[in-house]
Amino acid sequence: MATHCFQPTRYHNSLGSHEPVLHIDTGDTVVTSTVDANGRDAHGEQVATGTNPQTGPFYIRGAEPGDTLVVHFDSLRPNRDTGNCGIAVSPNIVEPQFVLELPHDADMEWRIDLEQWLAVPVMPPERLRGLTLPLKPMLGCFGVAPVDGQAISSATSGPHGGNMDYSGFGEGVDAYLPVFVPGALFHLGDGHALQGDGEIVGNGIEVSFDVKFTAKVIKGKRIHWPRGENGEHIFTVGNARPLDQAAQHATTEMLRWLQEDYGLEAIPANILLGLSAEYELGNMYNPAYTMACKLLKRLLKSSI
Repeated sequence: MATHCFQPTRYHNSLGSHEPVLHIDTGDTVVTSTVDANGRDAHGEQVATGTNPQTGPFYIRGAEPGDTLVVHFDSLRPNRDTGNCGIAVSPNIVEPQFVLELPHDADMEWRIDLEQWLAVPVMPPERLRGLTLPLKPMLGCFGVAPVDGQAISSATSGPHGGNMDYSGFGEGVDAYLPVFVPGALFHLGDGHALQGDGEIVGNGIEVSFDVKFTAKVIKGKRIHWPRGENGEHIFTVGNARPLDQAAQHATTEMLRWLQEDYGLEAIPANILLGLSAEYELGNMYNPAYTMACKLLKRLLKSSI
């Protein structure tokens, strides 16, 4: 197992079968960086254009269609001291008659204090003076190359991952992705220092990241939608529109996981999920919405 340091010089605005930037083996670790959603790097310089420029893709040797790629986010850290977010909730999040009462959208700058681990607005409205928020870094957009040679915009999401904007994909998490093409071709970008559920102002606190991840391949293990695991929960992620379809994908994938990997029969799996499932919004702004279905791991231990 090796550790690779990779400094990107070009970026993609889609997740697809692009030329790999690096070939690694299963179990290897990569130390790299991402630009923010607007293409600015650690120095605040514009080095990429388009929506959510992606670092990669990384080719993982041995990954084949029908396998599962597991990416452990060893470290996700903002690498500059300023970021920005929108100031207006998206019109699709409120009642139609309320849309005209929304403020005109603009960006607000935030100071990112890595020593205190806080985000502080630079020129806040009077009632928000003194506001400080704890950082919760996450990757808004990451995934693998989709099936059939497609290149899917980094503005949206699907079974391959993509722009899910789910705050659960933070440091220390294992992300599971279905493999559709040889090498999986893993992409990543769109770092957020902090974001509320739903990404309802269209972004989080957008900032460039230093990233360290470890990639492993589970041979012959087929999953249908992204999954994740942290110290307390397992979770599944569905991406679709309308929102109920995203919830259907996430719920179905969780039932598959409980029955195929944890050995629960259909009735126990349904009861456990029906009484203990937790749902969280990822993205409710972009073309496809994201819903996560979560289950406490301690409940699984008592059910097996």
